[in-house]
Amino acid sequence: MLPARVISVSINRSAADVYAFAHQPVNFPKWAAGLSNTLTQDGGRWIAATPAGTAEVVFTPPNDFGILDHWVKLATGATVYVPLRVIPNRDGAEVQFTLFREPDMSEADMARDAGLITKDLAALKALLEA
Repeated sequence: MLPARVISVSINRSAADVYAFAHQPVNFPKWAAGLSNTLTQDGGRWIAATPAGTAEVVFTPPNDFGILDHWVKLATGATVYVPLRVIPNRDGAEVQFTLFREPDMSEADMARDAGLITKDLAALKALLEA
C-alpha cells in the first residue's frame, strides 16, 4: 500500500453546488493549478501540459455520489490516480483530496504536493464562497 494523506476544505455552499462546479473539467483550471492551467479538450480527451510533458486526464463521469476522481496518464506511461470527493456537511460541503505517496516520491515531494493541493482547495473555496 502507498502512504496517503487526506487534505480537505470546508466550503460554505451546498454539496450539490460544489459538485456542479467542480465536476466540470472546463472549470479545473480556475482552481486546480496543480492539475494544469492548460487543460484543453481534444475530441473526447482532456489534455494537460505538465513539466514532464503532455498528460491525458480521464475524469469520472457525472454521478450522484460526489465522486470527482480522475486519472492522470503521464507521458512516461505511468498513471496517477487522484481520489477527490465532495461530501455533504449540513448546508455546506467538505471537499477531500487523497494524496498518495508514489514509490519514487520523496518526503519533500509529498510535502510540496500537499501544499499545492491545499492552495488549490483554498482557491476552490474562495471561488465558491465569493
